[in-house]
Amino acid sequence: MPFAQIYMIEGRTAEQKKAVIQKVTQAIHEAVGAPVENIRVWIHDVPKEQWGIAGKTAAELGR
Repeated sequence: MPFAQIYMIEGRTAEQKKAVIQKVTQAIHEAVGAPVENIRVWIHDVPKEQWGIAGKTAAELGR
């Protein structure tokens, strides 16, 4: 059972997350032939204050 974890800075809409889940599922299915019903995708929404870029938080950088 393939299991994909996706880390993203918070702020994506439910529609965007749904699209990521669908496309990652399809990509795994095509790449390794796993049945779609066996593929799991977990999206981690990371608060901007907990995401670091070049020594600063994403919040500080206005991301």
